Parts: sequence; C-alpha cells; structure tokens
Amino acid sequence: MQLGFIGLGTMGASLAANLQKAGHRLTVHDISREAADQHIKAGAAWAASPREVAAVSEVIFTSLPGPPEVEAVALGEHGLLAGIKTGAAYFDLSTNSRAVVRKIHTAFAAKGADMLDAPVSGGPRGALAGKLAIWVGGDKQAFERHRAVLGCMGDQVRYVGPIGQATVAKLVHNCAGYAIGTALAEVFTMGVKAGVEPLDLFEAIRQGALGRRRTFDGLIDQFLPGVYDPPAFMLRHAHKDVSLAVALAKEVKVPMRLCNLALEEMTEAMNRGWAERDSRAALLLQQERAGVQIAVDKARLQAAVQKDGGG
Repeated sequence: MQLGFIGLGTMGASLAANLQKAGHRLTVHDISREAADQHIKAGAAWAASPREVAAVSEVIFTSLPGPPEVEAVALGEHGLLAGIKTGAAYFDLSTNSRAVVRKIHTAFAAKGADMLDAPVSGGPRGALAGKLAIWVGGDKQAFERHRAVLGCMGDQVRYVGPIGQATVAKLVHNCAGYAIGTALAEVFTMGVKAGVEPLDLFEAIRQGALGRRRTFDGLIDQFLPGVYDPPAFMLRHAHKDVSLAVALAKEVKVPMRLCNLALEEMTEAMNRGWAERDSRAALLLQQERAGVQIAVDKARLQAAVQKDGGG
C-alpha cells in the first residue's frame, strides 16, 4: 500500500519506520528535511509539501505537536486537503482538539475522503517497539479497511466511536495520568517527610490493594456499574483513613491540596447519609455536578475486562 507520513519527530520517526519495516511504500514530509534521512535511506520518497504527500498516497498519517500544526498541514494552502484523492483515508496520530478534528473531518468528507482521529499512547519507547495503544474515531468501515496498517504501529488498536471520540479518550487518559501523579506526589512527600525512606515506602505501597491493580481497573467494581451497595469498604471507614492521613500531613507540615479536597468530598457524601455505603459513593457527587449518570451493564463490563486480559 502507498502510504504518506508527515511529522518525523520523536514519535513519528519510529511510527513511520515501523510502517516501512512492514513492507509499505512511504512518501514522507517534515518541516526539517534532515528528519527524513533515515526513512529515505530505507526507500521512502520525499515530498516537498503535505499536498504532494496526499497526491500520491492511499492512506496518510500525521504525527504533529498539536492542533495548530495539524490544522495547517491538513487545511493550509499547500495542505493535505488540496491534494487528497477521493477514497483516500487520513489518520491523525497527534493529540489533538476535538473541535479541530471535527473541522478537518467535515472538510475531507466534502472531497470524498475519510479523516479519522487516531491518537496514540505508549511514549517514544512504545513507538520504537510497536507497543502502542491506538484509539480511533471516525467512520467504522474506514477503520476496518485500514486496521492492519494501524497494527504495524501499535499492538492495541481500538475503534472508540464517531469522529472525535478517540481524541476524548486520549485527553481523559492523559489528564488522569497527571492528576494521579500530582496526588501521588502529595502523599509520597508526606510519607517521606514523616520519616519513611523513599524506596522502602515505594516497595511497601506498591504491594497494597491499589498498587497491585491496574490504574483504571479501580473503576470496575463500583463506579462503572453504578453499584455502591453492599459496600466493599464503607465510606465511614475510608473517611477515617483519609482524615488520619491529612492530619499527619498537617503534623509534618506538608501541603495536601488534592487530598484535602478528597476529604471534603467524602465529608459531603457522609452528610448525605452515605456513611454505610461503599467508600466510592463519594464519586456520585461529581456525576451530579457533571449532569451524567454512569451505570454500565455488568455483563458487558465483565466481557470488556476479559477481552483485554483483565480480571
């Protein structure tokens, strides 16, 4: 298959190389001509603009820093849209804005071409090894036609839904990671300042209930099915634990902004009369504020977990 690839930076260079290793013919472009040297040596053709890439490609990929760059490459004067062929498919592998993705999708559809958002997760190491999650939003038939090509770059390729939905999934994933990291920094600095040697603390907590479980699997038992009774661990007991933790933090003079916020949420839930419900019942408060109700059928949830090799 004749492929086009634009954006040969830290991630894109490895993704494009893996497409070449799989035997695909590649036409490449980057703002820096030198960035394409290794790919050209491996047989890729150079194009002077995104328009030229589109003119010779059946499927096009971009891996770019963000929404402004993607929009310029896709819709600019010498962009992909100007050269795209009817029936071609364009996958943006960048972490993008949903609004920009939808705008590009509409423009490409008017020319009879498919545009799909396909952000990746796994970092430079995963890109090099082909061990990436690739989430795809857009026309499902277009996704199925090109699933095998996507599989040359990542080992976890998943269709998420209509255009823009993969971008939503990527933003949820990344934002959660940094928020969790911030919370971990709070509690870890508290533990160290309270006198526990950092490596001892790390080795201890990673063997606890939270440490032994995949990060998002904590949503399986209560939050996703929307079932908080009977409790696995009562809210009143969890409230006591977090109260003790923030009290210790105050004792050793460690600021705990996120953990104090978590305690406030739990206190509000207690005041709702939920003390005997599962401790995760406090998460219902955010659902109320957001105006959504989350309740996934247990059979569907279990099937999804088993499919991914979970519990």
